[in-house]
Amino acid sequence: MTKTKQQFEEAIFKCRQVFLAKMNDYGMAWRILRPSSLTDQIYIKANRIRSLQIKGISKIDEGIEDEFIGIVNYAIMALIQLEKGLSTHVKEHSFSEIEELYNYHIYTSKALMENKNHDYDEAWRNMRISSLDDIILMKILRVKEIEDNEGKTMVSEGLDANYKDMINYALFALIKISETKNS
Repeated sequence: MTKTKQQFEEAIFKCRQVFLAKMNDYGMAWRILRPSSLTDQIYIKANRIRSLQIKGISKIDEGIEDEFIGIVNYAIMALIQLEKGLSTHVKEHSFSEIEELYNYHIYTSKALMENKNHDYDEAWRNMRISSLDDIILMKILRVKEIEDNEGKTMVSEGLDANYKDMINYALFALIKISETKNS
């Protein structure tokens, strides 16, 4: 478990660095997006991963690792939007406030992972990256259904739990990609 915690921190660091660099470049323009638009962005990323895995080649200079980072970051944006609501005034929050929200949501997701990882005994380590992507795609379809039902569920987890699961499956994939590079 200690190794997993360290690997999670490394993957989180990489995702946070990309998030902050893009926020520096683009500001907080994403704050105008509805959660459903962010869900669609996550879908685009996860679907591209599947496409690259099937085709085996990429025609643009962004690989699977970049797309998993994008999934993590878009899911965190969606969690922030669920918490704070839409903003037509993108400078409503400071850079440091958004970074604090990012950290809150990434570490809330990590705490969920640690609890589930304990119960499931790190089963994800025996999964394929393609399966992790498939599960993310399934979670996206679940979120779309919940969104279409105006957030109402009868017995299922809500939007936030599904976004957190997407974050964790994407982080698992980033860890597996890192392990492959380092072996």
